[in-house]
Amino acid sequence: MAVTRQVITALNRNGTDLLGMVNVAAKIADESIVSGSLLTVESNHFCVLKSRGAVLNVYDTGQYALVTPDKPLIGAFVQGFFSGASPWQYEVIYVNRAKLLVRNQGIATTREMAEVSYQVDYYIHVDSKEAALDLTTHLPFSGTVIDTNEIAAYAGPAIEQAINAVVQVTPLERINEHIAQLLETVKGHLSDFLRVYGITLNDLKILVLPKDERMRELISLQAFGLSAQEAVRYYLAFKMAERGLISAPNAAVGTPFSIGGQTLGTFALPVGPGGAVPDSPAGALPSRRSGSVPSVDREE
Repeated sequence: MAVTRQVITALNRNGTDLLGMVNVAAKIADESIVSGSLLTVESNHFCVLKSRGAVLNVYDTGQYALVTPDKPLIGAFVQGFFSGASPWQYEVIYVNRAKLLVRNQGIATTREMAEVSYQVDYYIHVDSKEAALDLTTHLPFSGTVIDTNEIAAYAGPAIEQAINAVVQVTPLERINEHIAQLLETVKGHLSDFLRVYGITLNDLKILVLPKDERMRELISLQAFGLSAQEAVRYYLAFKMAERGLISAPNAAVGTPFSIGGQTLGTFALPVGPGGAVPDSPAGALPSRRSGSVPSVDREE
């Protein structure tokens, strides 16, 4: 805020906006504000002038010479008569009329009492002088500014109630099927809630995910067409493979793993009477069961 030569503006000395992209409203209280002070309102602001709790006027974009109850005594004469301070305390409240992004996060429970986390992103704005007056009337200042975090804190219970109305009667695996219904329910409740404060709700987006990371991975595996049992086996196989366990493929297909078992394919040789191995057919490999290679007679 800069008050130089009785000019009140929401621009800082370096040209930046006092409200920016986070603050919904900002309050300026200065004893040097008297009749004749110039009030500048930017194109993306409204301005509410108050004196000791009473609203004197609401201003749109432009520059205005303030006319306050001290009009018979103006400017430096008033300040000099009261030792450099004005006997009237004035508050200039700038209200941001640009669209601002607000985010709410929380936890809900499904029909099976499984926890899901939700994230709601929405845009808000104040679109008229009457709405700016409602904002300053119904939303109190905890300091000199009202930011989007305070709006999220006020709107949080309304959003949670609307989400639970749908999620608590819906199975976990069918939540995405009801996302359109969830969106309309939250939008209706939130619009009615914010309207009391002079705030208009614009676009809204909802993201609902299982809170447990393992549950999210299992549901993702089921999306490939796996059954619940197969999804659990493949999830186990992935975790085993991440740790370098060679038995991970066995866990995936559901077969036992034997330590020290045969790792190469083998073929059993036929055994004749008395345990003797019959002659191998032509072209066959010699048997290694006896540990020796049969001799071959040569004609000299």
